[in-house]
Amino acid sequence: MRCIKSISVIVFLTSIFLIILYSTLHLELSHSVRASLQDLQNEPDLNNAAKNSFKEESLNSPLPDVNTVTVSQGMVNFDFHDFSVSQGFREIIPQNGGYWNRLLFSALRSLDNRKNPLINKLPWLGCRQENQQLLQINVHDFNSYPDLFQSFLQGMNCMSPPVLINQPNKCIPKDKNGDKQTFLLFAIKSTPRNFERRQAVRETWGREGEYQNGLRVRTVFLLGSTSMDDPDLSALLSYEAKHFGDLLQWDFHDSFFNLTLKMSVFMKWTLKNCPQVSFIFSGDDDVFVNTPLLLTYLQSLEASKASQLYVGQIISSASPHRDSRNKYYIPQSFYDGPYPAYAGGGGFVFSGALMQPLFLASHVIPFYPIDDVYMGMLFRALEVSAEAHTGFQTFDVKQQDRANVCVHKGHILVHQRFPQEIKKIWNAINSPMLTC
Repeated sequence: MRCIKSISVIVFLTSIFLIILYSTLHLELSHSVRASLQDLQNEPDLNNAAKNSFKEESLNSPLPDVNTVTVSQGMVNFDFHDFSVSQGFREIIPQNGGYWNRLLFSALRSLDNRKNPLINKLPWLGCRQENQQLLQINVHDFNSYPDLFQSFLQGMNCMSPPVLINQPNKCIPKDKNGDKQTFLLFAIKSTPRNFERRQAVRETWGREGEYQNGLRVRTVFLLGSTSMDDPDLSALLSYEAKHFGDLLQWDFHDSFFNLTLKMSVFMKWTLKNCPQVSFIFSGDDDVFVNTPLLLTYLQSLEASKASQLYVGQIISSASPHRDSRNKYYIPQSFYDGPYPAYAGGGGFVFSGALMQPLFLASHVIPFYPIDDVYMGMLFRALEVSAEAHTGFQTFDVKQQDRANVCVHKGHILVHQRFPQEIKKIWNAINSPMLTC
């Protein structure tokens, strides 16, 4: 009898334990599912958001109509059904044995056959595999490439690095009616250690606020991460981001060849967080910008031009540098051909309405290691012409004019200037005592 009672007690306690274990697992699973669903619900639909940024006057433009652009768990999914790459762009880029040329025309063939042209859809952690065999088969002199160039090739299909510092509320309108939308967004390429440059921009031409006629200007600095050999600046950057609210940082090595990736992740961020912006300025943290003059110029544009703007100092007939000692060196086995006309990367402006088709084109046209050349390719692929403007001096003004404040007052952008020079010029051109 005692044995039966003991067995009954053991069975009862075991049942209680199993019930508790099942409930715990069920609650954890339910919480996980709810969290996943909540994450998906909180992820805005990029297609609807970006479509809203197109002005009414641009609805009849030749820009592509994208059916589906969705983001899930860091992966971007597209429907390329109605997207096409311009014939003009196809005629500029030669179809030859260059590795990049072959990648491009392979993607274009897929696009023309209504197949997905994306080369790599792996998550960030899985995409950067050092596939030496593939590269050595396709690039016969791969081993002769500089180390940084080899590194670029190994990761040129990696498009979705994790976000380390975000500013999701940067472009939220100030009132419930949606008024005071961002008119101009300064997207400034910086590096983690360039605090002094960022501060000079904040105190001068990149100052956020409302300018003439209530035009709203917002600013973000685009950062990658430092290498293992550099000092750890994460704590300082975290403080800077909280204090100023203008840092965007992603988990990729901040290098010259990764500026194209930086522009790509910024486009994705803008579509998600700032879809209604009218104009975007893309530039370096060592330029001087005459913000009032830039705003006056943008306000003067006709609607049709404002919706398809790509303006700066245009390099119209450039080709790759073949000297391996040059910063812009491109091996001929990688790319063989001329460059489309493009705006100098020191600073250019384009329409917010172009952001979605540009982002879509960047998933057809393979990454190129020189970011301003790559952006010129994207615009040309959309049949958007690069417009030259004498107010953009990305190669600086004449030496004798470098200290002339009136020369700076008459230009929209001048490149390059030290932080102290930027503050001095800004204060001078805005002084009521200045006579030009």
